[in-house]
Amino acid sequence: MSNRFSYAPWGICLALLIGQTGVSLPNEPFSPRPSPEKSRPATIVLTVSAAANLSEVLPLLAREWQAVGGYPANFNFGASGPLAQQIAQGAKVDLFAAADRASIESLDQKGRLIPGSKRVYGLGRLVIWQKAKAIPQVTRLQDLTRPQIRRIAIANPEHAPYGVAARQALQSLNLWQTLQPKLILGDNVRQAKQYAATGNVDVALIPLALGLNQPGHFTLVPDNLHQPIEQMLAVPRRTEYPEQALAFAKFIGGPQGRRLLQKYGFSFPKE
Repeated sequence: MSNRFSYAPWGICLALLIGQTGVSLPNEPFSPRPSPEKSRPATIVLTVSAAANLSEVLPLLAREWQAVGGYPANFNFGASGPLAQQIAQGAKVDLFAAADRASIESLDQKGRLIPGSKRVYGLGRLVIWQKAKAIPQVTRLQDLTRPQIRRIAIANPEHAPYGVAARQALQSLNLWQTLQPKLILGDNVRQAKQYAATGNVDVALIPLALGLNQPGHFTLVPDNLHQPIEQMLAVPRRTEYPEQALAFAKFIGGPQGRRLLQKYGFSFPKE
């Protein structure tokens, strides 16, 4: 069934202030508990590497965290594969929010993560996305074979989790080889969407988080056509601020964080 909506873009505030809370085991509920103002160092700035599909929602999460007190953060958005590689090679990152499980598990196996810090924070969905008034409208993956559809953008499946999901979905319908001449690979999902938004391609396969609450229209790709998109986060060992990084992770997975993530199309694993 097609689900097509149009939304006015949200104004996104980049006042990214990150708070300090207590730490609990990963299977405990997340709940922010700000420390007294007098005990908070004033010079902390977190470095957060995050999947490109979080570029709309993560700044909003940070703004909500500002209301309970916190520290600023610098965000580095990109494809999960290259971001994980940077951490594996020694980049100093305080929190890594990937778009998949594999990138986090790989770092964990290499001993690059603080034990017990990894957690699935949301389940993503893949959508067929087009700009508003696009003709013809694509409502299912089989429509991509139409001669009017000349170019299709996806994130590079060699390093982008949603590109992997797009490839799996097309392979499930025996369309992957047929559509090869039409495929345009973006470095990440934001670039794939930009190709479609500017009219350089006719359609893009992107995360729901980048299609929801935005101009344009989308159709959900049946999730039985690809492996589950389990988005996982963790705190790298080389963090300078482990307590604060764990606190930010707790907020993302807590009630306020989940409420906002849900507005961007994420669902959550059963505990």
